[in-house]
Amino acid sequence: MGKECECVARFGKQKSEGKALLETNELIFRGDFRLKVLFASLKSATAANGELRLETPEGLAVFELGEQAAKWCEKILHPKSRIEKIGVKAGAKVALIGSFDEDFVLELKLLADAMAQEKVAPETDTIFLAADSLKELSSVAKTAKSMKGGTALWIVYPKGQKSITENDVIAAGRKSGLKDVKVVGFSATHTALKFVLPLTKR
Repeated sequence: MGKECECVARFGKQKSEGKALLETNELIFRGDFRLKVLFASLKSATAANGELRLETPEGLAVFELGEQAAKWCEKILHPKSRIEKIGVKAGAKVALIGSFDEDFVLELKLLADAMAQEKVAPETDTIFLAADSLKELSSVAKTAKSMKGGTALWIVYPKGQKSITENDVIAAGRKSGLKDVKVVGFSATHTALKFVLPLTKR
């Protein structure tokens, strides 16, 4: 889930009021016409006079965003890395539950002081749990019991799947006594939801 803004968009001869959604890798517009702009395909991105102007392979897309135009342009041109969005700091002690891609594991190894697989050490400050199915999501309750203080649990699950949805993930976390506090785009195919212990349980 990214930023969203009510705006007017222009693309070719089309013009419409609607809602623009700024995601990790794309901008989506829904109005009288629909538009999806992949950042990887952009020729240029500029902001001036309250307009975000994106030069796509199919032509110029203009979004009247007001004061948000410059901020959105900056995020498109200089996106945060996955680690920055998640907030893992140098010296972190992390645990991985389930299977993660090699790129992510390497990113963590470059920062973390300690990294455990399939177990949560007492000093762990960040836990990543891969849940590609409801069956894997069932391990949230056990994982939650190992959390202390400000430990963060990130549940990583597939985007756009009916077999496991954001509501399923939120329900599993809350049922385990956790509070959902943040969501980020983990990759092109997965989303990550952050859970923590409520202040009353720390």
